[in-house]
Amino acid sequence: MSQTEIYKTILRKYPDILSFEQMCEVLNISPKTGYKLLRENSILHVKVGRAYRIPKAHIFTYLMIGSCQVM
Repeated sequence: MSQTEIYKTILRKYPDILSFEQMCEVLNISPKTGYKLLRENSILHVKVGRAYRIPKAHIFTYLMIGSCQVM
């Protein structure tokens, strides 16, 4: 599945800028794991006051969707 297809099907109900809770929902992770990812800067984010904002594009970067890299 290409990045465009995923964007149009899986993440279409989410806004372009996700809240922390939405990020955890998209990735199907616990809040504890979500905070760990943000603390380690694994997912690029912006902190606005006390709230985290995560651009949807950074979720794709974290997941490396559409990447042909082999680990």
